Amino acid sequence: MSLYDNNHTHKERQYPYLSQMKCDCDNCELKSIFYATIKESEVEEYCKSRIEKEVKTGELIISQGDYINDFIYLKEGLVKLYRDTPHGQQIISLGKPLDFVSLLSVFGNDTYSYSVSAINDSVICILSIKEIRQLIHENGDFALKIISTLNKASERILFDHLDLSQKRLNGRVASVLLYFADVFGMNKYELPITRKEIAQLVGMSIENVIRAISEFRRDNILNVYGKRIEIVDTTMLRRIRDLN
Repeated sequence: MSLYDNNHTHKERQYPYLSQMKCDCDNCELKSIFYATIKESEVEEYCKSRIEKEVKTGELIISQGDYINDFIYLKEGLVKLYRDTPHGQQIISLGKPLDFVSLLSVFGNDTYSYSVSAINDSVICILSIKEIRQLIHENGDFALKIISTLNKASERILFDHLDLSQKRLNGRVASVLLYFADVFGMNKYELPITRKEIAQLVGMSIENVIRAISEFRRDNILNVYGKRIEIVDTTMLRRIRDLN
């Protein structure tokens, strides 16, 4: 009997959308880790045991302080990682597939140390953390792959934070705008986070973020239509990012 069979009733109560889920692992990066370390037949069993969920923009995926019962992988979309502090929300990082696998605290804590919510429509895969921990215990190759992947995610967050902290205001905002251009693969896109969230991410006031965007527009680097962004002069925006 698979994990899906064992946990189906519980999961269906917890996730009423379960009956609409299907196992479609063709483009799943997590599956590539399984394929590299365990038998293909076992990969299919893990694929069948997981739950796939569509998450709407703004929906909470993980809540800070909740107990860790699942291993959650971002298959598609964008999310923000953040902490609620006495001084307000602090955005730690933005996450997308390929650089965000599960949560960074799942193997070190009993509860989540920060929250995760979708900043656009996303897809997550949910597996039993107990099963993943057992596989890590029994399969050294799988354990090394997971550790390597999570270390890369940790390093990216650390280096991105250090890089932003060394920039001036305009360089920080330029970094965020170019990040989304890279994610969407185009210079015209709808900004998926608010000016306030940009301010929380780059560690500046919302007034300073608005001023920086206004300066980019005045200097014909951007066209701005509410949340719609068009990067007109990519070369100049990159120069501001790299030199500021």
